Amino acid sequence: MRGARERPGVRGLHAAGGRMSDDVADVLRRLAVVFADFEGRLEATPLIRRLTRGRFTLDDYRAFLIGLRQQVKDGALWMSRAASNIGEDHLELRSTLMRHAVTEHRDFRLLDADYVATGGARETIETAPKNIGSEALSAWMFHEASKPDPFGLLGAMWIVEGLGSIKAAEWGALVRDRLGLPEEAVRFLLYHGENDADHIQEFEAMLGLVLPDPAVAARIVRTAEVTARLYALQIEEIVA
Repeated sequence: MRGARERPGVRGLHAAGGRMSDDVADVLRRLAVVFADFEGRLEATPLIRRLTRGRFTLDDYRAFLIGLRQQVKDGALWMSRAASNIGEDHLELRSTLMRHAVTEHRDFRLLDADYVATGGARETIETAPKNIGSEALSAWMFHEASKPDPFGLLGAMWIVEGLGSIKAAEWGALVRDRLGLPEEAVRFLLYHGENDADHIQEFEAMLGLVLPDPAVAARIVRTAEVTARLYALQIEEIVA
């Protein structure tokens, strides 16, 4: 079930009124294939299978919030690092990444508040260790962000924010309805279902700033592939 949202793809990201370049359209098509595979991997993880099949528990939800927290907190940090490593030839892209980092740097506090609203203790979510998938994902993101002109991270943004725009609202509604939780316990998911959809609309413009360049295009797609596998591993490793 997709609800009113469309899976990320060429049509979903094409800004109205402008003509998409062939190079951007080609990369978007390749990224759409990566995302479709990613979505399938997520649906096969034990946690998401329990959610979609009606066997999700409050302990599952708390474990889900704990498992996502560090990745959410790290998001603004790797974007900031990536922006700092973008050269003067791409100042517009640097500015865009910095704006994203500012917008998202407190999002983990919203996640913390959801956890507390379920009856969980704030110190529990604040001190919980990363799982293996989260460790690997964070290391990968910061490694890529530390390179000169780390344009490949556009592929990582495609995966992370594409997931938010497509799945977050759906998951939030399922959690709320099946666990009987109040709105204040699922605000992070519901918020990102709306906010990430707006962010994705900027994606075509960001690609246009670094394309055409076959090497950059290949790196964006490859980074999306690796990010998708590690993100799925993060969800797979979440155990209540």
